[in-house]
Amino acid sequence: MLTGSCHCGGAGWTLEGDPGSITACNCTLCRQYGALWAYDHEGGRIVLTGASSRYTRIGKSDPSLEIRFCPVCAAVIAWRGLRLEPDGRRRIAVNVRLAPPEAVADLAIDRFDGLDSFEDLPADGRCVRDLWF
Repeated sequence: MLTGSCHCGGAGWTLEGDPGSITACNCTLCRQYGALWAYDHEGGRIVLTGASSRYTRIGKSDPSLEIRFCPVCAAVIAWRGLRLEPDGRRRIAVNVRLAPPEAVADLAIDRFDGLDSFEDLPADGRCVRDLWF
């Protein structure tokens, strides 16, 4: 199990099983937050812990996702999709930068162009440790 917690320890997350590759996105939110994401579906392998506040991102005319953050130290914990997928499930992702570095250092990075094309970018062989600094 992988775990992450905010700076003050009041909020966090757990992820059961293999987190798979981690996404680095360049959209306006992810770029500013500096987050790296591990994904699943609500009610699945990810559980958020502690109290959190939310910021709702408005997409092309309607809410698309909410960012969950600690109400005390403001660390970004997760995002939760507000639109259901065609199969009726809802996406959720946790910020792996809140995990101990040694637990996530070797996870591969997938790059996603959330700013312009909204498509995956070619792999460049980097892993989480390459993006810490």
